[in-house]
Amino acid sequence: MVDKASSSIVIAADKHAIMQVIADFEAYPEWSTAIKSVTIDEVGDDGRGIQATFTLDAGVLKDTYTLAYDWHGDDQVDWHLVKGRALKSQDGTYELNEVSNGTEVTYRLAVDLNVPMLGMFKRKAEKVIMDTALKGLKKRVETGS
Repeated sequence: MVDKASSSIVIAADKHAIMQVIADFEAYPEWSTAIKSVTIDEVGDDGRGIQATFTLDAGVLKDTYTLAYDWHGDDQVDWHLVKGRALKSQDGTYELNEVSNGTEVTYRLAVDLNVPMLGMFKRKAEKVIMDTALKGLKKRVETGS
């Protein structure tokens, strides 16, 4: 089993506003620098994407991969890798909890690559991915850009 890394940030908005940004996959290239394009492959009854294909260019790591999503209202979304070239597996979660000054967003991520990578480098990469995503999400929600 792959260990999940975790990181959190507080965003000055309610859960619904944050989850709307998370669910807007096609806008990810506007605020998530490594994501170059997104195609929603399948939409659920609630109008949210339940399968999407991403094109990633994170410098040394380039891939096109498909993720499947499981939405839990505005409280949590989980995803897992359906297929990828460089990625062997990816399991993630955004969990949203209301706090006094907004919403705490916790991002959990476990990634495994088809190429060998030392555990400490993989954990560092996961941390960078999570921190960049959380900061981009916070900026997008709070400022709209």
